[in-house]
Amino acid sequence: MYLRLVKRKKLMKHLLLTGLACFSAILLTAQIDVKGKIEDEAESRAEQRTDEGISTGFDKVEDGIGNLFTKKKKKEKPEKSEEEQVEEPTGDQVETEEQNAEAKPARQQTQKLQSFSKYDFVPGDQILFFEDFSQDAVGDFPALWATNGSGEVKTVNLAQGKWLHMNGNDAVYCYTKNISFPNNFIIELDMIPDEEFRDGIQLTIYEDVENKELDDDLYPGARGLHINIQPESWATLGYNNITNGDWLEGHSENLPVIKETLNHIIIWIQNRRVRIYHMGAKVLDMPTNIYADTKFNRLRFSGWDRHSYPFLSNLKVTSAAPDMRNKILSEGKIISYGICFDTGKDVVKPESYGSAKEIAQILKENPDLKIMIIGHTDSDGDQAKNLDLSKRRAASVKTYLIKEFGAEEARITTEGLGQTVPIAPNSSPEGKAKNRRVEFIRN
Repeated sequence: MYLRLVKRKKLMKHLLLTGLACFSAILLTAQIDVKGKIEDEAESRAEQRTDEGISTGFDKVEDGIGNLFTKKKKKEKPEKSEEEQVEEPTGDQVETEEQNAEAKPARQQTQKLQSFSKYDFVPGDQILFFEDFSQDAVGDFPALWATNGSGEVKTVNLAQGKWLHMNGNDAVYCYTKNISFPNNFIIELDMIPDEEFRDGIQLTIYEDVENKELDDDLYPGARGLHINIQPESWATLGYNNITNGDWLEGHSENLPVIKETLNHIIIWIQNRRVRIYHMGAKVLDMPTNIYADTKFNRLRFSGWDRHSYPFLSNLKVTSAAPDMRNKILSEGKIISYGICFDTGKDVVKPESYGSAKEIAQILKENPDLKIMIIGHTDSDGDQAKNLDLSKRRAASVKTYLIKEFGAEEARITTEGLGQTVPIAPNSSPEGKAKNRRVEFIRN
């Protein structure tokens, strides 16, 4: 017992001397000789700590030193990974933790507010436009586009396929053919901005009454909608050149595009309403962003005073919000372009959520309904591999419906037909896109 007291006195003296060293340095600058006094006082107070207790001021110093060492240990201690086993607490620890939990106010034990958002759009069963530049040679400007600037088709290391890189200053890039946009449609595109991308890019859909292949007007056509995709924000502007009315503007800083990353962007147009989706969430929703009676039939990209342009590919326009319930119950078949996969992969992508949810809801509301999920591919690649891929994709959709929405496994069967049942010629990007589909057949 005596040896333990002596050791404790020595340890306390060492800790207190360490904590008070800073005070010595300050006092020495004033040429005051306090070294002896500090040592005497430290020794005296260390003894009092053992026998009678240290005074309040020295308690604070001691606590401060103790906290410093505690923080240092916590910082140096590596965090355990999720896979490491957690040591079981002792009986005393369990009892102490239970007492502490009971002592906490109820409001401290409740969960914090969390928010979740998922895609709610459902692409239709018609592909109205598709462009992946697969028919264009690397180094060439794409054949179905017009520009007053420059650009070329390239490949990139971050993603498969071919990409249009626009690199002209104060330039526009117009798709030369009309597109039959309905009142309710969805535009999807992949974009990879480079590290210099800071001024954004503008996608414009507009009503071209003069049938121009190239329109470099700031506000092309009779009416239109500008969609500005920027590294800090999203901005939309509806305009009307016929009445010269006020602009209909929208703005959001939620989840902007990320540089040097593949960004999948979805734009849902429903009459006058505009919704934009990115990174698994709806980032902008403007209920009145388009002038009434606008008849879209063209699209283009543009930029003025741009330091750099992004890489673009996989532009797709589909009809939206099909009557899936009526189709499966009355016609016995749904063709879906809303179940999405990466090239050569069988993992269901997040943007499939809305379409899968609709199928699951139909199954829930019709308990006698049984369906078969059939996967289809285009003709690119090896036929046997395409057949295997289509089977794996169909099985993956079934698993997604069961795990995500609680669909009954016994009511769903799967099949894959690969490239054997095309519904369009595989001679064009648009035809191939139509053949890459998932079908739901009533059994």
